[in-house]
Amino acid sequence: MKNDFLKSMDFRHACKVFDETKKISNEDINYILECGRKSPSSFGMEAWKFLVITNKELKAKLKPECWNQAQITTCSHLVVVLAGIESAKLESGLPKKRFSRRKMKKEMLDMYLSIYSEHLKKTLSSDENIYAWTSKQTYIAAGNMMSAAAFIGIDSCPIEGFDKDRVEEILKLDTTKYQVSMLLPFGYRINEQSTQVRLPFKKVVEFID
Repeated sequence: MKNDFLKSMDFRHACKVFDETKKISNEDINYILECGRKSPSSFGMEAWKFLVITNKELKAKLKPECWNQAQITTCSHLVVVLAGIESAKLESGLPKKRFSRRKMKKEMLDMYLSIYSEHLKKTLSSDENIYAWTSKQTYIAAGNMMSAAAFIGIDSCPIEGFDKDRVEEILKLDTTKYQVSMLLPFGYRINEQSTQVRLPFKKVVEFID
């Protein structure tokens, strides 16, 4: 099992062009998205949403705003990873709902809400600061989705190269609620993978006994 997972890590690469003739099955894309949904997040807030785009016209409209990268239109499924804004705010009532799922007593719930508000006082002071925090959380989900995809032989490519304002405008997003964190195309490679280059283990890992 360990080797199987490592093999999927070797398989995974930033796919530059997908095979437009191949489509991901509903079962497989749901598996990938479920691995994203089950990912950990700070305070368990799950301040994210995944828009799954298969509409060719919409992908074509997004492409120029994404540096004309071929992945946007050649992929089978384009997942737009959104970072939550409103859901992180105490006044939305959602943090309380998230904590309440743990079936705790009122005193404990109040304590968690107090810790949340105090620890994140600066973070929660503006939408810009909230985005900086919640967008980081989305990368955990995105990493798990890419790993899950690779494990079942599906390619991906995380994309940060895009005009955020234009993409949000095209998608008609209410940016007080959600903002775009990244675009994550999934599909099947059309070309052979280039050799994966990584630093040696000892250059990256240091054990402190």
